[in-house]
Amino acid sequence: MDKNVIRKRLLEHRSLMSGPEVDRASGEIVGSVLELDQWRKAQEVLLYWPIRNEVDVRPLLREAWDSGKKLFMPCCRRNEPGIMDFGVVRAEKDMVGGSFGIMEPCRSRCEFPDAVNPDLIIVPGVGFDRTGYRIGFGGGYYDRFLARPQKDGFLAVGVCYSFQIVDGFPHEPWDRPVGLICTDRELIWQN
Repeated sequence: MDKNVIRKRLLEHRSLMSGPEVDRASGEIVGSVLELDQWRKAQEVLLYWPIRNEVDVRPLLREAWDSGKKLFMPCCRRNEPGIMDFGVVRAEKDMVGGSFGIMEPCRSRCEFPDAVNPDLIIVPGVGFDRTGYRIGFGGGYYDRFLARPQKDGFLAVGVCYSFQIVDGFPHEPWDRPVGLICTDRELIWQN
């Protein structure tokens, strides 16, 4: 099935979720992430700010700050589609409205290091297959990041609702799978 058809269907389904449904499912997913050894051991993590009923990982931001982890958040470059920079965010007040209506690190308040190599990255997706490949919004932002050399032990965790696990979509040569998919019902590890 065509990625654009799948993307449209999944986004429609996600848009119909109620606030309590998002809160319940997101809570299950966040709870599973917090139980991962990789989360507990991570010193540097990369998270995202949720939009349009994405899995609400904001409790992980607070947990990262409370446990002393270095927290990176993405910031889309203006006039450079598909390219993200990553700012070190120390508090929610360091976030401002940015591209696509997404909260992102304030360029004047946050450090933007040249090299960003987190131990763990939480990756949003419109859909995932059971082999770790994802469908995003189509800009290739996360694929570009995941294609870069990463540190040993690095783990990319895709987070989504159980209905967002789909089979049978095409993979492009530049697509990069995640190592783990965490839904509100299961963990799907890649070997």
